[in-house]
Amino acid sequence: MKKRLIAFVIIALIAISTLVSCSCNYQVFDTNYQFSRAYVKVGEEWLDLEIQAWTDYEGEQIQLTLTDGTILLVSSVNCILYEGELPKSNN
Repeated sequence: MKKRLIAFVIIALIAISTLVSCSCNYQVFDTNYQFSRAYVKVGEEWLDLEIQAWTDYEGEQIQLTLTDGTILLVSSVNCILYEGELPKSNN
């Protein structure tokens, strides 16, 4: 009985620490991917957008929720999620 209680406590602590450590803006449990900006191609133009949250789906779709509440569904081929500064081209 005592071994069972200890095992339950250990499992509960692992589960709680996993939930607490997920302090990211990714909307489904995953590793910690924290991004505040997205560089998205719309037509022939690239837009630098501030994002509140994002979710990826099977295939190449990414749903972006912008800070103004706008929701975009984009292709991952035309989207760069990043935190900090976007690297500049050397060309």
